[in-house]
Amino acid sequence: MNLLLLIGLPLLTAVGVLLSRNTQQVRSIAFAGSALQLVLAIALIYFFNKERAAGAAAQMLFEQNYALFPSLNINFHIGVDGISVAMILLTALVVLAGVLVSWNVENLPAGKAGMTKEFYFLLLLLAMGAYGFFISLDLFVLFFFLEIAVIPKYLLIGTWGSGKKEYSANKLALMLMAGSSLVIVGILGMYFGNGEHKSFDLVHIAQTGLSSSVQKLFFPFLFVGFGVFTALFPFHTWVPDGHSSAPTAGSMFLAGISMKLGGYGCLRVATYLMPQGAQEYSNWIIVLSSIAILYGAFATMMQRDLKYMNAYSSISHCGFVLLGIGMLTKTAIVGAVMQMVSHGLMTALFFAVIGMIYERTHTRQINEMGGLLKVMPFTMTVLFIAGLCSLGLPGFSGFVAEMTVFMGSWQNADNFHRIATVVACMSIVVTAVYILRAIGQVAMGPIKESFNGLSDASWNEKLAAAILIIGIVAIGVAPNWLNDLIRPGAEIIMNKISGK
Repeated sequence: MNLLLLIGLPLLTAVGVLLSRNTQQVRSIAFAGSALQLVLAIALIYFFNKERAAGAAAQMLFEQNYALFPSLNINFHIGVDGISVAMILLTALVVLAGVLVSWNVENLPAGKAGMTKEFYFLLLLLAMGAYGFFISLDLFVLFFFLEIAVIPKYLLIGTWGSGKKEYSANKLALMLMAGSSLVIVGILGMYFGNGEHKSFDLVHIAQTGLSSSVQKLFFPFLFVGFGVFTALFPFHTWVPDGHSSAPTAGSMFLAGISMKLGGYGCLRVATYLMPQGAQEYSNWIIVLSSIAILYGAFATMMQRDLKYMNAYSSISHCGFVLLGIGMLTKTAIVGAVMQMVSHGLMTALFFAVIGMIYERTHTRQINEMGGLLKVMPFTMTVLFIAGLCSLGLPGFSGFVAEMTVFMGSWQNADNFHRIATVVACMSIVVTAVYILRAIGQVAMGPIKESFNGLSDASWNEKLAAAILIIGIVAIGVAPNWLNDLIRPGAEIIMNKISGK
């Protein structure tokens, strides 16, 4: 299978959107292009599993390598393993759902008349950056796609956002660019620290290895740099402002895809290429992620705005990703990747339903709502599903992912790791409190008189929700397909950490 299609399809769709003559054409082209991306992602899973079943033992499949700057040994090298394929599927699901919930973007309070094509163009450009990031095996190209995924977020929030949108967009861009600067320092450190084998090629660096001193020096740059993208405490402060001010699709992309770029980078680049550095700093990672999990949960409990609630909840849930990576066991790493996929779907669904509610009630304040189940039964059902997945109810992806992280964390027999695991488990209780309280207030009780005539979700919103719910349930009810996809890649990373 040609992986260039993953980059070319969203790019061609974005160009088609810009060449459209009216809003209907923009919607049709964006929907068709994003639907084809999902078909392509599903086909990738099929062909990937087929290759593995046929005995393909290479670490990366469907590799392509083209020279870009031979003098600096920079190549356009792409390929995928099971972890990459899982993240590509997540991206495709969130992209399609984001396009659907933005169907009436011109009619939203923060919409810009006549700028529908620009809105969809930026969404598709963000998708292209994410796909390129997940398939890149050259660190220079990986960084290039990481940067592509930053600028559209700034423009989406600054132009179509609400509230303190200029402040939020600037804060997000500055903090993510600061994280990017740390990443490029770490990448250059590996490049020049590789002796005579100077290379940006991820596979080559993994094979030749880096000295212990280089790993311990540059691991913090890479891990913290990527960690900024995935709400590493205390560099998480852009998350609540960015999410709360972004348009619905922007929030879905930001939490569902963009924050996963950081988690993937922490695992694939920092931990895999510098295993001794990961071992050196693992305790710090565990401490910071445990703080993020509990702090995020308690901070969420204090929120009265639905978007702020989901934003702070994302800080807590992304802490499980970093906790799983920091535990340095195969099961915990598998759980970290499963949590990335689960959280991406769950939080995208949560932001989608919050957008549906806000579009009709024109408020996100929990205490200003009530009884919406009577007039918006489908929307409230989706809210229940998103909430129950967030608190880890069995049958949904959140339970499977978090339990896998906990089980992998408990495999470390010393008191430090087990205390950290218990601390992380405590957040489940806090999560149940704020989720059940918020859902109960919004959906149950007497309905406010001004909400009696509200309409339920439209066809496009129902389809977007259904796409994400199918993903959540598919992982929650039958997680083996995702586990089997991820585990071989996790084993390779663990072999590197254990020195095999």
